[in-house]
Amino acid sequence: MEKSRRTLVATLGSSKLLSSTLVLFTLAIGILIGTVVSGDAGAADDKAKAAPDATPLVVPPPVAAENQFTPIVEKVSPSVVNISVEQFREERAEGGGEGGQGDERMEDFFRRFFGMPNGPGGGGGQTPRRPNPRGEGSGVIVDPKGYIITNNHVVEDADRVRVRFANGGERELYDAQVIGRDSETDIAVIKVEDAPKEKLIAAPIGNSEAVHVGDWAIAIGSPFGFRETVTVGIISAMDREVQSRSRRMNNPFQRFFQTDAAINPGNSGGPLVNIRGEIIGINTAIVSRTGGNEGLGFALPSNEAVEVYNQIIQYGRVARGSIGITFQANQDPALLRTFGADDGGVLVGAVKDGGPADEAGIEEEDVITSIDGQATPDGDTLIDIVASTPVGSSVPVEIIRDGEEKTLSVKIADRAELFAEELGLEEPEEKEEEQTSKVDLGISVQNLTDERREQMEFTEDGGVLVTDVETASFAEDIGLAVNDVIVAINRKPVASISDVREIRDTLKPGDDVAFKVMSAGPGGWAPRYVAGVLPESGGSF
Repeated sequence: MEKSRRTLVATLGSSKLLSSTLVLFTLAIGILIGTVVSGDAGAADDKAKAAPDATPLVVPPPVAAENQFTPIVEKVSPSVVNISVEQFREERAEGGGEGGQGDERMEDFFRRFFGMPNGPGGGGGQTPRRPNPRGEGSGVIVDPKGYIITNNHVVEDADRVRVRFANGGERELYDAQVIGRDSETDIAVIKVEDAPKEKLIAAPIGNSEAVHVGDWAIAIGSPFGFRETVTVGIISAMDREVQSRSRRMNNPFQRFFQTDAAINPGNSGGPLVNIRGEIIGINTAIVSRTGGNEGLGFALPSNEAVEVYNQIIQYGRVARGSIGITFQANQDPALLRTFGADDGGVLVGAVKDGGPADEAGIEEEDVITSIDGQATPDGDTLIDIVASTPVGSSVPVEIIRDGEEKTLSVKIADRAELFAEELGLEEPEEKEEEQTSKVDLGISVQNLTDERREQMEFTEDGGVLVTDVETASFAEDIGLAVNDVIVAINRKPVASISDVREIRDTLKPGDDVAFKVMSAGPGGWAPRYVAGVLPESGGSF
């Protein structure tokens, strides 16, 4: 009986355990089903809120769109460069002499050791130069030897010109030399010596005489510093004149293509190309009330740019003939008939004193009807004939004076020399320092006399004083500064200019060069070392 009871209890316990297990399992299944149903219900709610009839978008495989512009850009862009220019402003050091205040001496200390020369006792008011970024422009490679056409106003007055290539990095800059400039056409030629050949890709030149209004025009450049910018438009007008407020004379050598391809500051000097990818113009100017593009861009035709380029690479400048007269543009036939010129000509408005026309006897109100046997029915023709006549040659000039014809012999002069003041072409006089010698390391040095040493409070033996450091030179790049005293080069003592020359003559591009210099600071003169590798280009070093 007892055994039966125990068996019953065990059975009941097992039943309870089984029941509990079943209950728990049932609850778990219920929770899981509830979760799934709840999730489905939520998804159903979401679908109800979206667009049930929308079809997901699919990105197609990449297929290049067919157009004529992409191949042109790929062809020309590697030839377009960004040009960065710097000017070196002059600063006169204050204080630094006897009785100078502590603040002034500390300022001199910072000038010395942070690339700002003219420390105490170092020259008494000489004017060191500090780099001052001036702006950017564009240019186009026209010769794989590194020759680049740009605008004169981009590089004018620049102390350092550097170039970035389209296939180079943001920091990859190459120094460029200005070969020549022509303010009359606003064209300049620069050259990069040490760039790898793969970067020097020349753009093809087109014939601007084949250009017509309505032709496609593509401008490439660096507007506002945004490199490799491409804009497209058409040639919207030909033979445009753009007046410059800064000029004292009208410029007869600037006749522009007008384009509505967007041109902005920084595009200057970049190419305007045709649908074949040929250069048909050099972007030069805009007319704008806001300073930005308003659909009026101007490019100098390529034929004129090529003519200027060829003269610059041959002579370093452009020589244009002149006879020394000025005249009014757009002369009315009725006006000319009044002065006895029934078949046209050019009425002389003024004769420059001492010029070729003055010496030949040409007077105001004479009418010039031909030069060197070529008729001059208008002023543009006269300019073309005279400008292309070799300077120094004598030509017959036919005039009408008071109804009578006369022939005078006129010797052609250089326009740039004859009208230098009017054109703003006068060069400042160069100043020479006594007992100063220019050496090829990019510096000028001066022997130290006993009096000079006493004035500078320099008691060390030997040494030569650095009086000037060339802009963009090897010396400037390694940190030599005005008022440094060079006491050794490559561990060889320096006591005079001749020592510097002798050491220089043993150097060649690619050599290591180390300078030991004495520099002035708050605590007096202290040694400083600068060094570098002479440029492989063999340029200014």
